Amino acid sequence: MNFDTQNELEFRILHVLARKRKWGHSHTSIDNVQKAVPPHLGKQSRDALDSLIKSGLILCKPTSYGKEISLNPEKAKEIKEKIGEYFQM
Repeated sequence: MNFDTQNELEFRILHVLARKRKWGHSHTSIDNVQKAVPPHLGKQSRDALDSLIKSGLILCKPTSYGKEISLNPEKAKEIKEKIGEYFQM
């Protein structure tokens, strides 16, 4: 998959978390999500992740061993629509 825009990176991050069923209290390390994106897009993937956190689609939980993230269950409909839009392209 070729990632040309920030929207595509955001889709990929949301899709990975949804596929792994990381909703609400089920967290995963922020590093695990960045593994789903090619290494040469590191800065862009961090920007996309920050954008998703600021928009409230992803919840961030600081821990003693790093940041953990999960999908916001209160915005499940919006997240599923965003993923669905990408697949319809």
